[in-house]
Amino acid sequence: MSSAPSPTATLDGHDDANKRRLFLICLLAVVAQSMSFVLRSSIAQDIQTTLFDPIDPINSATLVGSALGVAFLGFAVTVALGSPLIDAIGMRTVLLLCGASFMAGTGLTIFADTLASGTGVYTMVWLGMLLSGVGWGCSEAVINPLTTTLYPDDKTHKLNVLHAWWPAGIIIGGLAGLAIGAFDLGWRVKFALVLLPATALIVLLLTSGRFPKTERAAAGIPASEMFRACLTPAFLLWFLAMFLTSSAELAPGQWVDMALTRTVGMSGIWLLVYVSGLMFVMRHFAGPMVHRLSVVGLLWVSCLLAAIGLFALSVANSPVTGFLAATLWGIGVCYMWPTMLAVASERFPRSGALGMGLIGTAGSLATYFLLPAMGRIFDTAKIEAAGGEAAFTALSGSALDNVLAQASAQSFRVVAFMPAILLIVFGLVWLNDRRKGGFKPEKL
Repeated sequence: MSSAPSPTATLDGHDDANKRRLFLICLLAVVAQSMSFVLRSSIAQDIQTTLFDPIDPINSATLVGSALGVAFLGFAVTVALGSPLIDAIGMRTVLLLCGASFMAGTGLTIFADTLASGTGVYTMVWLGMLLSGVGWGCSEAVINPLTTTLYPDDKTHKLNVLHAWWPAGIIIGGLAGLAIGAFDLGWRVKFALVLLPATALIVLLLTSGRFPKTERAAAGIPASEMFRACLTPAFLLWFLAMFLTSSAELAPGQWVDMALTRTVGMSGIWLLVYVSGLMFVMRHFAGPMVHRLSVVGLLWVSCLLAAIGLFALSVANSPVTGFLAATLWGIGVCYMWPTMLAVASERFPRSGALGMGLIGTAGSLATYFLLPAMGRIFDTAKIEAAGGEAAFTALSGSALDNVLAQASAQSFRVVAFMPAILLIVFGLVWLNDRRKGGFKPEKL
């Protein structure tokens, strides 16, 4: 007869100390993700002016959007392929690959014009951003199913706490980047900050205890059933919804420094840091919000505020209006990503890591397609505002700034309608849940 587990035992025999250490690893992985994200955003204009303008000044913003966007493609492919394999490959191995990818991708971007010349510089930056996306995907493939495995009775709250460290990493990276900029150390030193959490993650992984099986694998549910659960119409509805929720959060977040700096009269990165502070605090209160509104109700309110906030960002023209618009947008997008992941785990637990991975894939694919589109909108708008390519090329000083400000506003305005569409979708689901007496998470 086997003895009863100790009071401190957790899933798969893990004690509380190792459970906390594994969750700490998840938090550090999120910080590495978000620091890479915010620093990519903060160096976007530097890459445009120092690397891409000499290659193609007319389409340089499109090149920036394409390079930034490919990180999301790397994320999408990696998380889609890696999520169903984490039990076979091992969570530790996938996270080690995460750290290595962040280091390699950062290095390629920093030394792009040393490793290549001409259009080859764009290729090096593109590859560097792609590898950064691979690192992000490896992280996301593990940390979400690991968190729901460690905390099976508190998924929505713990996923929001986990992803609270996304805005925390943005604050750390954003403020450190501003400090480096103040000392005029250059964008390469700024982007090299990503190497710090990546290195710390690798060291912590090499000294940690064993990792558990995912919740699905521990319950003995075969992989074939995991795939079937992801092909149901209900799951596909949420998969498609994630395209729009992430479009409201990640694409504007990646574009905010480059675009808003020209329209609100201050560095846009300060707005991103401010919004991240809001998100860090608010995500720790996801549990009470869900209790009051329900998961779907929280998503509906989030979409309403995000749509209003994005439109407000498109017309903001001063630091005050910029902060007010950013507040609406930040509160709106705060709970979207982690709560959508929680929906996959609570409503479709048999989908396992693949379900959460596909939700993340949808989010990153949306941003992959949207960022270059924002770049094209920006480039088209700046030419139209200037009166043609020749006129734009001849602009300088305040006249150029005015044209670029108009283009920046237009690129945000287009995105505002995306979360508005979901008001109908989430509203219908919310009403249906209430008609049935409320939704109760399915347990394996």
